[in-house]
Amino acid sequence: MEDFNSSVTEFILLGFSLGHQGETLLAVVVLAMYITSLAGNMLIFCIVLGNGQLHTPMYFFLCNFSILDIMFTSVISPQLLWNLLSGDKSISLSACITQLYFYFLLGTVEFFLLTSMSYDRYAAVCKPLHYHAIMSGEVCVKIVLACWLCGFLSVLCPIIQISRLSFCSSNTINHFFCDTGPLLELSCTNTRFIELMDFMLSSLVIVGSAILTLVSYACIISTILLIRTTTSPMKAFNTCATHLTLVSLSCGIAIFTYVAPSQKETLEAHKVPAILTTIVCPFLNPFLFTLKNDSVKEALRKTAQKISDMIMESILASSKGKTFVLGKSL
Repeated sequence: MEDFNSSVTEFILLGFSLGHQGETLLAVVVLAMYITSLAGNMLIFCIVLGNGQLHTPMYFFLCNFSILDIMFTSVISPQLLWNLLSGDKSISLSACITQLYFYFLLGTVEFFLLTSMSYDRYAAVCKPLHYHAIMSGEVCVKIVLACWLCGFLSVLCPIIQISRLSFCSSNTINHFFCDTGPLLELSCTNTRFIELMDFMLSSLVIVGSAILTLVSYACIISTILLIRTTTSPMKAFNTCATHLTLVSLSCGIAIFTYVAPSQKETLEAHKVPAILTTIVCPFLNPFLFTLKNDSVKEALRKTAQKISDMIMESILASSKGKTFVLGKSL
């Protein structure tokens, strides 16, 4: 990716026109959300990894989703924080293309993973007797690997085409990170083929993911409504509601931003949805998607209790040692 046909060697990320104080305040908010997102998702990963009771398909997918969230927000947040705090809003052409590639790779994998999670919930609710056979450990690993492979293949061709564009006019990107729309707007070559390819791939991934998820949840809801007891339907609804909300939010924002014949227009309106997907959603996901789960809360409570017991034992051992030394000296 180093041999670009371009007279432009770096770009200026315009970001948000908030003034120095506004950008500093935004940097503080982004930094707090980024650190919280990293801590929350790492906590989920460690809890699932260290608790045998959570070694189930659902938590396997949630654990992978947490790792994906860490990587996804880390593609954007550090560069954004550096631009806001240092005042240096430049980014090299190679770094820009690299950021663009990983942003779309991880975003695409996220859609595939969310769709896989909806199928897991479908199998758990609609096929409970065959669930463990359908979603065996080997199948779950193959699904996650397939998500990454499909994401890699679907993003590779458009990024290669964008990397070959000539950028020979303005180098100011009207965004806070390298996105396809602003980059295509700066190109002095014909981008109609790339726009069409982006539109078709985005439609296939995003709309296809939304349709498959909706079909899964239509089956789930119809099955839940047939449950006779009063508590089981509510428990099942609570388990699936957050996932469905997250999918709806992600697909809605992505459709608004990318499923359009041309991304060169209304670029200013894309900044707020981009903040939601790159900063806010990875910050909220650990709390809304996993940490409110009863099993995870119980695992957290047991982990906290173990840590507390270890600290108390250490304190008691230390105090006994001091008492022994003091008695011996007397």
